Amino acid sequence: MNSAIDELLPARVRGFADIALNGTYWVGAALGALASALLLNPRIVGHQLGWRLAFGLGAVLGFSILFIRRMLPESPRWLLIHGRADEAERVVRQIEETVQREDRLRTLPPPLGKMRIAVRPHTSIGDVARTLGGPYRRRTILGLGLMISQAFFYNAIFFTYALILATFYGVAPEHIGYYIVPFAVGNFLGPLTIGRLFDSIGRRKMIAGTYAASALMLLVTGIMFERGMLTAVTQTIAWSVIFFVASSAASAAYLTVSEIFPLEIRAMAIAVFYAVGTGVGGLAAPALFGALIETHSRASVFAGYALGAVLMLGGAAVAWFLGVDAERRSLEDLALPTAT
Repeated sequence: MNSAIDELLPARVRGFADIALNGTYWVGAALGALASALLLNPRIVGHQLGWRLAFGLGAVLGFSILFIRRMLPESPRWLLIHGRADEAERVVRQIEETVQREDRLRTLPPPLGKMRIAVRPHTSIGDVARTLGGPYRRRTILGLGLMISQAFFYNAIFFTYALILATFYGVAPEHIGYYIVPFAVGNFLGPLTIGRLFDSIGRRKMIAGTYAASALMLLVTGIMFERGMLTAVTQTIAWSVIFFVASSAASAAYLTVSEIFPLEIRAMAIAVFYAVGTGVGGLAAPALFGALIETHSRASVFAGYALGAVLMLGGAAVAWFLGVDAERRSLEDLALPTAT
């Protein structure tokens, strides 16, 4: 998704569009939480069948993407590099005609320059590895640092949230969905409200700032949890506030890796960084926190929260020292195609 919209949108709004669209994940999370609360209710469906129906709903929605995808035009950049110049010209003309019609413009400004692109039908994994490990090493470290830290942070809290509510606050399984809804709302509203600052204040400052703020708020909330100062409701409020900021931070990781690599490997780079980040953070965090929660020790769980905070502070440092000032710059200005 990030690669597709990056290659179709003006540079001045690319940051907000990426972050806001990533935030819509949480609309689905809220709907899923409400569905689970209904389907798991013993008076409606019950646990035995309810969780199976919830999984089935996810499959139905996933299948619908096959039809929604037809509404999105193919990237002219991708078409050009695959030798389909006529199709790329048609897509660009449609976009230009729409802009002229909606903005009531007689003409459009001339192109800023010319670029020669080498047609290539396929980019191998070897090409991707050589690019990421060669001239783009610093950006590779940046992408990995952001993706791994946010994946651990998110998965540590979100995927063990139900266990925390049930183990430490005694919330019934069929009621957990109601606690996830405000958590999801905070995650959705954050990108909508502060996402524009990534285009105005700038990528480096905003990414480092949101990562650091998320880490510090998690540390404070962890201390309050460890000392028994929170209830299920106040714990949920605290998470909602933290992830109001953290949602933009995590979305900015996807934004970063989608705009700082060459055209030929842009989509594959996102896939690589997502796979590595999820593999490290997504697998390790739930397993670690599951084991910590099993101890029924608040101190042990707090140690896990502290680790997540440290990783996010590390992500903030990586963003500050290695970050790319990509705001309001064209993709070709950030990274030329590998063969030009």
